[in-house]
Amino acid sequence: MRMASDFNSFCDNIKIKNFEDITTTTGNIAKKLNKAYYDISDDSESHMYIVGSVGRKTAVNGNSDLDILFDLPAEIYTKYNDYESNGQSALLQDVKNTLLEKYPNSDISGDGQVVVIAFNKYTIELVPAFKQSDNRFKYPDTHNGGSWKITDPLSEQTECLDCENQSNNKYFDFCRMVRCWKNNIGFKFGGLLIDTLVYNFFYDNDYFANKSIEDYTEILLQLFDYLKSQNKDQTYWYAVGSNQQVYNSDNGKFVSKAKKAFEKLNEAIENETIEDTLSELFGTVYSNDSSTYVSKSFEFNCDNTEEFIENKFSVDIRYSLTIDCIVSQNGFRDKMLSIILFTGGYLAIDKRLTFKIADTDCMEPYDIYWKVRNVGDEAIRRNMIRGNIEKTNSKIKKENTNFKGPHYVECFLVKNGVCVARDRIDVPIKSC
Repeated sequence: MRMASDFNSFCDNIKIKNFEDITTTTGNIAKKLNKAYYDISDDSESHMYIVGSVGRKTAVNGNSDLDILFDLPAEIYTKYNDYESNGQSALLQDVKNTLLEKYPNSDISGDGQVVVIAFNKYTIELVPAFKQSDNRFKYPDTHNGGSWKITDPLSEQTECLDCENQSNNKYFDFCRMVRCWKNNIGFKFGGLLIDTLVYNFFYDNDYFANKSIEDYTEILLQLFDYLKSQNKDQTYWYAVGSNQQVYNSDNGKFVSKAKKAFEKLNEAIENETIEDTLSELFGTVYSNDSSTYVSKSFEFNCDNTEEFIENKFSVDIRYSLTIDCIVSQNGFRDKMLSIILFTGGYLAIDKRLTFKIADTDCMEPYDIYWKVRNVGDEAIRRNMIRGNIEKTNSKIKKENTNFKGPHYVECFLVKNGVCVARDRIDVPIKSC
């Protein structure tokens, strides 16, 4: 019963909480575009579609991007299709300039396939499109001289809602749980790919229609087992509902991450440590507790100084980030910590450590935050668990191995007030 109650609270906590604000913003955009392209005043609903994960109802609280689609009149398509060269780009610029009249102080850009409006709370990606007779939409693509492409978000929404109904309201919960897991662990996993794979998993298991929230741990374990069985080299999957090709993100990193999650959860079930493992997989959003664990058997007092990125920013991982560390000591050749860890090694005391951002696909500008966390009884005895999250905007972080313990270092990239990439590296230190 306790687990069912915890899952119920968790699933409720991760639902989007700002939908009213979202509908107000999209309504204001619709008013402006309806007036400009249809000469309709004060219409905040017509021709506007909320799509993406918010439209499919699978987004989590703190989602940083809002995808919307605005259906333009057919004569606008004729106008820009008649351009000799890249009328698609001209269309995006026209929509961008129209929205600049509404939001003159906002950062608005139009390129590729969308008009991007960067607000403080989230970024809106607006696709100007033309509804077809089959309820699909034709939209502009400015690349390679310009072309028109087709998208089918309404079929995706319909099929996701059908799966939710067939599963007796469980499908959305697990789509959101997977998003929380990838945000906490820190790796790219596209929203449509998440919803597609979870849909396929539910479809293959008769939607778990006869299961209840009491069975969520069992379903979650099976889901990780399903994800780890996917081919990480597969180029694409066919999206739920639309059957469009949804591409593998981050070279299928979700497969190896799911394998680790499956092993941890399976071991936790055997050892009856499920709650601790779920907190490890989902972070503070599951436990709803940002307190630091300190060994109660240890007699020394220790200041709770650990901070959590979820308490500072919304977390919506959209980019990959890899950190590594150069290990140095006088008289010895430098080594990479990742190689030491891969071979099962550890660090001794009195090493110099230079942590660095080894790779990321996140485009600057962004702010860089580092967290150094000391773990173990020695850290407690010295009152040095640390764990503060510090903005340095430096791609390197220098430390030393001073005392033993299973320490770790994290790095976070923050854009527009949202943590969009994160990575962690363990720093196991022994006294000999």
